[in-house]
Amino acid sequence: MLSVLRVHLPSDIPIVGCEISPYVLIRHPDKTVSTEDVPENLPLHGCFLRYKWYRIQSDKKVAICSVHPSEQATLQCLGCVKAKLPVAKSYHCTTKCFSDAWQHHRVLHERAASAVNENGNEEEDIYGRFNNTTSGINNNNNNNNNNTNGQAVANGTAYPATVTQRNGGEIWFEVGRFKTYTPTAEDIGHVLKFECVVVDLETKSPVGQANTILTSRVIPAPSPSPRRLISVTNADVAGHLDTSSGTFSVLSYNVLCDAYATSDLYGYCPSWALSWPYRRQNLLREIVGYLADIVCLQEVQSDHFEEFFAPELDKHGYQALFKRRTAEVQNGNNQTIDGCATFFRRDRFSHVKKYEVEFNKAAQSLTDALVPNAQKKTALNRLVKDNVALIVVLEAKFGNQGVDTLGKRQLVCVANTHVNVQHELKDVKLWQVHTLLKGLEKIAASADIPMLVCGDFNSVPGSAPHALLAIGKVDSMHPDLAVDPLGILRPDTKLTHTLPLVSAYSSFARIGYEQQKKRVDPNTNEPLFTNCTRDFIGTLDYIFYSADSLTVESLLELLDEDSLRKDTALPSPEWSSDHIALLAEFRCKPRVRR
Repeated sequence: MLSVLRVHLPSDIPIVGCEISPYVLIRHPDKTVSTEDVPENLPLHGCFLRYKWYRIQSDKKVAICSVHPSEQATLQCLGCVKAKLPVAKSYHCTTKCFSDAWQHHRVLHERAASAVNENGNEEEDIYGRFNNTTSGINNNNNNNNNNTNGQAVANGTAYPATVTQRNGGEIWFEVGRFKTYTPTAEDIGHVLKFECVVVDLETKSPVGQANTILTSRVIPAPSPSPRRLISVTNADVAGHLDTSSGTFSVLSYNVLCDAYATSDLYGYCPSWALSWPYRRQNLLREIVGYLADIVCLQEVQSDHFEEFFAPELDKHGYQALFKRRTAEVQNGNNQTIDGCATFFRRDRFSHVKKYEVEFNKAAQSLTDALVPNAQKKTALNRLVKDNVALIVVLEAKFGNQGVDTLGKRQLVCVANTHVNVQHELKDVKLWQVHTLLKGLEKIAASADIPMLVCGDFNSVPGSAPHALLAIGKVDSMHPDLAVDPLGILRPDTKLTHTLPLVSAYSSFARIGYEQQKKRVDPNTNEPLFTNCTRDFIGTLDYIFYSADSLTVESLLELLDEDSLRKDTALPSPEWSSDHIALLAEFRCKPRVRR
């Protein structure tokens, strides 16, 4: 007879909007075991598995701490209530929790005060707009004014109506009949119970005892403070994405591949916040909330691209392109190998052409041409690192102010790359960037086309790869050139390119917006950091653009220590990658008749 041996949950803490998929181990009559599902339409040995989810509801109303979402709140910030901030952000578990979080928390009050314009209307935050739309992703803050399904509203948070029960004021409500369940805002503060039982196909009666397991209390999905879009043409006002003619926006974001998001590397992040079911929803909410026309993502796992990012972003109007890393070094399941994914809004752009850059192939060509046979194996071992780049040529569907009366097509070339991570391989990083730029030069020579170069370059400002990108050459005395065991960087005079590239975020250094200027390194004009872990904090990510054909209109504001909670590194429950997203809005310059 079929039987259930064990039921296990991947995480003890259920989160609103994050699907729970229990692990169910079953034993077959022949004593073999498996984790396969046995639905009623595909029975085994005359039996099937029936699942049920319950919510334990009681008279006790529970609020969740905004800083430690696994803890029950004991106090509430009245300043948040007065400022009409989302009520979930006002709760804290202890006075120490509130005191420690105050430096970050007071920023919420300041932003709420500054977000009221002259007419007394609150301006939308670029991130916040998504939270107020119907997206299919649950957000407990959207239920503040609804009184449905027997719920009562208290302090802006929806609680189930109090029902006095005979059994200590506790009752179980059935909320699902599938193996998986996605908690909703109604579940916040309540324990869930999963039940699995073997059922006889003919009699529809349970066979043996039901296996059950309880979760801890459901918590709301933590959300970071909104990041505003800052106009760099009028630095005194917060900008909004301008979808008028001639402008478009580009997002670049290393989303942290699930294969790398381990407790060994990020032990400071709660395990539930590292889990892919949680991170994928948090990342999607963030990415879609930026409303970018073009999205360049790095460290996108192959199966997650196919099963999650592509279909989910398709629902929001994006077409998807993907280049997986080559697998000569990284062995194992191809589905877990990451790559670069580029998305664009179908109503704003159409796909013209795609180029795939495999640095492994370039390494093979280089060694065949320059390296003696006796050293080729050593050279390839150093150069072959599986890194790739994805280059996409798009045609704009929107009108362009300044396009001449001949009605020329407005093309844009977008490069998305992830350069080798190993710190000691300075020559390999520089060679990869140089190889990419030489490929882009060929495209630029064949067409009058603006260039965008986005990605995680694993190179800090002032490094040789950054210098090559930003100023078009590398000084012959640059210390990075001392690392060149294969001689691939010589002569150093070849380390040049002719693309007029400028870093988008250097625009902050040229304007009078003091708050953002404080978040930019005055020596390099780059952000103080785009990557923030316990072991490293610095800038690795960039958006470069061709300054002869594009101008920067707006930039997504940078984060600082006030935006990240005290003593918190990334990833965290609020931010689901160890990198931060960069976003720039561009305007096409008028073309000159020739």
